[in-house]
Amino acid sequence: MARIESTAQRRAAALAYTQRDIDRRAAPRVVAKGDAWLADEIIARARAAGVPIHESRELVSLLMQVDLDAHIPSALYIAVAEVLAWVYRIEGRAAQARTPEGT
Repeated sequence: MARIESTAQRRAAALAYTQRDIDRRAAPRVVAKGDAWLADEIIARARAAGVPIHESRELVSLLMQVDLDAHIPSALYIAVAEVLAWVYRIEGRAAQARTPEGT
């Protein structure tokens, strides 16, 4: 499951937090990052896939320092957990909207 953060300076980073990561008690991983045209591509692909996009200039700046396919450092756990909680709330509301009333 990828998570995207973007800023007005056209920078983006995507996170993945898979069942395998959860089972291993591992942190989310940075699976894409870039600026300019690459940031635009990351965001476009996220939108096309229906992945929520969360804007945070500060978090993107920190995620850009993490190597690709590396787990986020412990210093970012709280910030990333807040983004994941935001995404789970959005996904939960979307699922409720798709469920017929009374079921």
